Amino acid sequence: MLDVSLIVLSAGASNRFKMKVKKQWIRVGDIPLWLHATNNLSKTYSFKDVIVTGNADEIFYMRKFTDFKIIEGGDTRQSSLVNALQHVRTKYVLISDAARCCVPTSLVQRLLSETGNADAVAPYLAVVDTVAYEDNMAIHRDKVKLIQTPQLSLTRALREALRQKSEFTDESSAIRANGGNVKYILGDTAAEKLTTLDTSSNILSSLKTPVKSCFYGSGFDVHSFEEAKPMYLGGVKIDADFGFKAHSDGDVAIHALIDALLAAAGGGDIGEWFPDFDERYKNIDSVKLLENICAFLAKVGFEIVHCDLTIIAQKPKISPYKQAISKKLASVLNISSAHVNVKATTTEHLGFIGREEGVGVLASATLKYYDWTVNENINC
Repeated sequence: MLDVSLIVLSAGASNRFKMKVKKQWIRVGDIPLWLHATNNLSKTYSFKDVIVTGNADEIFYMRKFTDFKIIEGGDTRQSSLVNALQHVRTKYVLISDAARCCVPTSLVQRLLSETGNADAVAPYLAVVDTVAYEDNMAIHRDKVKLIQTPQLSLTRALREALRQKSEFTDESSAIRANGGNVKYILGDTAAEKLTTLDTSSNILSSLKTPVKSCFYGSGFDVHSFEEAKPMYLGGVKIDADFGFKAHSDGDVAIHALIDALLAAAGGGDIGEWFPDFDERYKNIDSVKLLENICAFLAKVGFEIVHCDLTIIAQKPKISPYKQAISKKLASVLNISSAHVNVKATTTEHLGFIGREEGVGVLASATLKYYDWTVNENINC
């Protein structure tokens, strides 16, 4: 059995995908694309280690999905690869991209069968159309290769090659530029890379559509009053001579809503995201915190469906502000205000809220997976 590890690169910004969800986070059934691709590749061989790179802001969330080794990627594909190679202890390494989500087992087996024949083995597709470079004469198409991943590399040779200052888009290019020898084998059209929904319809048609489940989460927060501080609830300025005692602006309604949204996505809690010992969040407008969470949810493949808040306060009187709070939150959540329900109640003078010492808020939120098939009218 070969001494080989698998690396799947999934830390990219997904700019070319041109959707609010990153392509590695579109759902295939109930799992993100990066995990679908990794599961598929991991079953093709008994790899000693399976290593997946992720964006620094996403690795904590990726680790909730799998026991594969998730490590922080870099700003470029190459820097992500360098980070991943620090965790490789095997003689050989097979490297692929999360966007290559349907790599056939036969291709992996043919790559592995070439072990020892070169410093790197790379699959390619032949070019069947005429090829011209800019306005120059056509290039001889028989001499052109479209290089794919996964690629098999001698770990030592790849590490040496990546010490160069140049930036490379794949492993074979780096090894070849460093004087290593590369063997090219015929690739497979099934290993096409998912780049955009327009150009990757063959891949997408083979993937399961996102499940139609909805995900519910709840949140609760409470803050005591602080004199001579502005009061904000749900992003709306409240007419009062006091605000909330808190590290941030103390918007207890938004804090409860953030916890509800994170709960629905399985994304932890507000304290993990915005700890009260971090000076970056000192007196921060909580609307900015909510915007951050909404951006994260969209990036990892969720849409917000509905939320509900119950504001529990003896004072100040909340009823005059309910509609404004609903509209403000709806604008941040990018949903209709009809789907942001705001209720207000008192505790009939019972407890610390009844003694007019603070305010508590209960929140709930419902999410669903972003359905990329509906957006592009793809019939899978």
